[in-house]
Amino acid sequence: MVGPANPPVDRRLEGDLPVTSAERAAAGLDGSATLLVSGFGSVGYPKAVPLALADADRDLSLTVVSGGTVGDEIDTDLLESGAIERRYPYQGTEAARDAVNSGAVAYQDRHVGGLADEVAFDLIAEGDVAVVEAVAVGEDWLVPSTSVGQTPAFVESASELIVEVNRAQPLGLGRLHDIYRPSDPPAREPLPLTEPDDRVGDPFVTFDPEKLTAVVETDRRDSPYEFRDPTAEDWAIARHLGDFLTDEMERNRVLSERITLQFGVGNLGNALMSELSGIDIGDRTLGYFGEVIQDGLLDLIEEGRLACASATSLALSADGQERLFENLDRYASDVVLRPTDVSNSPALIDRFGVVGVNSALEVDVYGHANSTHINGSNVINGVGGSGDFNRNALVSVTALRSTARDGSVSRVVPMVSHVDHTEHEIDVIVTEHGVADLRGLSPRERADAIVERCADPSVRPTLRDYLKRAGDAGGHMPHDLDTVFDWR
Repeated sequence: MVGPANPPVDRRLEGDLPVTSAERAAAGLDGSATLLVSGFGSVGYPKAVPLALADADRDLSLTVVSGGTVGDEIDTDLLESGAIERRYPYQGTEAARDAVNSGAVAYQDRHVGGLADEVAFDLIAEGDVAVVEAVAVGEDWLVPSTSVGQTPAFVESASELIVEVNRAQPLGLGRLHDIYRPSDPPAREPLPLTEPDDRVGDPFVTFDPEKLTAVVETDRRDSPYEFRDPTAEDWAIARHLGDFLTDEMERNRVLSERITLQFGVGNLGNALMSELSGIDIGDRTLGYFGEVIQDGLLDLIEEGRLACASATSLALSADGQERLFENLDRYASDVVLRPTDVSNSPALIDRFGVVGVNSALEVDVYGHANSTHINGSNVINGVGGSGDFNRNALVSVTALRSTARDGSVSRVVPMVSHVDHTEHEIDVIVTEHGVADLRGLSPRERADAIVERCADPSVRPTLRDYLKRAGDAGGHMPHDLDTVFDWR
């Protein structure tokens, strides 16, 4: 489908469109439909139609597939109404966690980088209706709002399309978008980006006009992130990461001219970005190629430290949103939003030599990481895109506090209770106590490095005792399975 070369940026609605209310759009949906909803990083998701579905007096058993995290309108209001039967690939509210962990909602956690293909090829769910948020729409095109995520793939895959045009989001957001859809295998071409800030696509998503069944006008902001102030432990982790990056730039010849970073979303990520302000990178170019743009990246752009920021979502605080919306002219040349199958592409992460920094709930003494499940059973959110970067980054860093619950629970353990990332995918672990560079180390050497440099001093004797007991039993990666979970 070929859309207009330059869709209008001064009009929300263009052409003969099926404008209707959210209630009428919701009433036209099959009660057991699979909904492909836009949204990533808690922004850019539809709001009015999910709320109308939640309020409808109907027996619904919906499958909801989102690009990433969405807001309360979907994962609290719609979910608590009993309308959602199945959910992919990520969820991020207390209501959703409770429903998933109780078994009330069937949920499968997925790596988001491959989700576009899984939906496009009907590998996990056959999409009936795409419900997406936009800042403008025409008869065969739409301009996404604060995230791109999986929207292009969802629009292409669904049989029907409902577009929410949100007047609370500035029309100028289209200036940030670079929409490029890879062709299907086995004839898939290499992605044509040679630099993180290249633009190779369009500011809009095109579609078959026969798909468009409803356009709903809204005026409702996203549910933005609420970042807390970094703790002393967060700043200590940031300093250790800064020291590691300084050393790595000198030893790793790939980083001699440019360093390209990725950070997972969250409070710790913002602290790590702030630390970059004080690092001497010489005459290197500093860039960002990741999933989400946080407030800390806006700071680096304003300081002139960051050459570009490429992502799929504006995961900003309320203040960060205001800052970006009011200064789009300032940020439009430096910020690029792409579809997730581009922002999380293994080929591009490898091509750009990304240094990926993500967090975890816990790590074990051999370098495995658990990002998603407490005590191996209760899911928190999902793996998201951390696996896309951990598996493909030039250097993969896991950064986390060494303890939880005011120091009463160690996050460095003998064996993680759920494995999201194996020891093959993690190069470096950083806590407030130090850095364990695991590259080239045997399992026993990794264990010594993690315990002595990353574990809280209060648990090191217990971990040493465990390693001695496990080592006496022998093996390449020694474990004492009779006691490995005792201290939980």
